[in-house]
Amino acid sequence: MLLPGVIYFVIFRYIPMYGVVIAFKDFQILDGILGSGWADPWYKHFQTFFDSPYFGQLMANTFIISIYKLVFGMAPPIIMALLLNECRLRWFKTVVQTLTYMPHFLSWVIIYGILIALLSQNSGIVNGFIEDAGGQSIGFMTSIDYFRTILVSSEVWKDLGWGAIIYLAAMTAIDPTLYEAARVDGASRLRMIWHITLPGIRNVIVLLLILKLGHIMDAGFDQIYILYNIQVYQVADILDTWVFRTGLQQLNFSLGAAVGLFKSFIGLVLVLGSNQLSKKWGEGIW
Repeated sequence: MLLPGVIYFVIFRYIPMYGVVIAFKDFQILDGILGSGWADPWYKHFQTFFDSPYFGQLMANTFIISIYKLVFGMAPPIIMALLLNECRLRWFKTVVQTLTYMPHFLSWVIIYGILIALLSQNSGIVNGFIEDAGGQSIGFMTSIDYFRTILVSSEVWKDLGWGAIIYLAAMTAIDPTLYEAARVDGASRLRMIWHITLPGIRNVIVLLLILKLGHIMDAGFDQIYILYNIQVYQVADILDTWVFRTGLQQLNFSLGAAVGLFKSFIGLVLVLGSNQLSKKWGEGIW
């Protein structure tokens, strides 16, 4: 039963690791990986990235957007799962759960259209209300003051219900006799949530947190590439979008591989560090 999954990871995850070597070569498509010459010095493409005038801005934007998504994106699925778990109306629970996880299956192109319909400066519904109230329309999608908020809130909305499914599944594994004993002792629902439900899913929360820390350098290429524009580069341009423009569009694959390897190294350090830290509370994943 494990064989299909193992084959998938070997073919699409482990074998392609050989391609990382192009980060240390002057890769040419016609020459291939083996035929391309080695970079001189070996850290040439890393130095190109570090010496870029945009390096500081790219790193800051990537970290800030990722941390915002991590901080503001962890609690809502947990709260949603707790509310659904406490709901006693099965039909209402089913309807809410279905409506909240449906956005997960929408592409960012569709969500971009929804955001334009809501936030467009000329024809957006929100600006229509603002103008009707006597205010002036706001360019939400082109404003450096609002763009990060739009990024974070749209991702939280998109993945709210999908993330809650994981916590709901973890809650089903909690021993129901614990709740029965708490009721006998006169515990309220809030007390049972605090002392039984949350401790019961703590290991899942820690696991997902560690996994998200490992992807902290991935601020969401698909989302940002579709939503951003040149007017918000200052606050929205991240490592992946910069690599796409200056590396892949200009066929500088070695530069793209170097930045990808750099991101992977940072992610590895964060995963190992967060796992060691979580072990102090007895919740490490290995």
